[in-house]
Amino acid sequence: MPAARFQTTNWSLVFAADGSPDALNDLCARYWPPVYAYVRRCGIDRADAEDLTQGFFGRMLEHRDLAQVDRQRGKFRSFLLAALKHFMSNERDRAQAKKRGGGVVHVEIDFTTADEALPPDQLFDKQWALVVVDRALHALREAGEPEHLMPFLSGEESYASLAAERGTSEGTLRVAVHRLRRRFRDHLRRIVAETVEPEDVDDEIRFLISAVSRRS
Repeated sequence: MPAARFQTTNWSLVFAADGSPDALNDLCARYWPPVYAYVRRCGIDRADAEDLTQGFFGRMLEHRDLAQVDRQRGKFRSFLLAALKHFMSNERDRAQAKKRGGGVVHVEIDFTTADEALPPDQLFDKQWALVVVDRALHALREAGEPEHLMPFLSGEESYASLAAERGTSEGTLRVAVHRLRRRFRDHLRRIVAETVEPEDVDDEIRFLISAVSRRS
């Protein structure tokens, strides 16, 4: 993936990706995990799932599918899932098609595993939510936030033990964590606002929190 990142607000990255390989690559870098996870949970083996994920994003560029996105009609997450289902249905119908990915625009994706025993739709949502959370955490680290405070965002740390380790008081530590959580929420809201309308941000955040907590 290109090293440089697009600075985006609201839907600008989505619309920029229409007809632009670089912008689409950047969009793929953010949102390929839920797509790949969905394909895998449909019973596709790893190699073919990678090909299909590449092919899906490639066809979005080739056929300019992003030109059909209407931000007034719903969330980009919902659009992407519907487009993926349509793509998968078409692939199943192409029994005599060429090898997957042949003749399709290539999109660079760095694959990792994303296999969980959840239904495909729920796994897509969970992976989407994890992508959003990971981007918010990355923003905190880019801003130089203390790494030793990060575990408190998920409640995985003891105030007493860390305060003793760092030579500070629990009260001071709690204030620092409170500020960190507030900045995390700010980043989360900004990232969520990239693909939903402003009035939908709170509902989307609640949905993503619920999706992250889903277990197989």
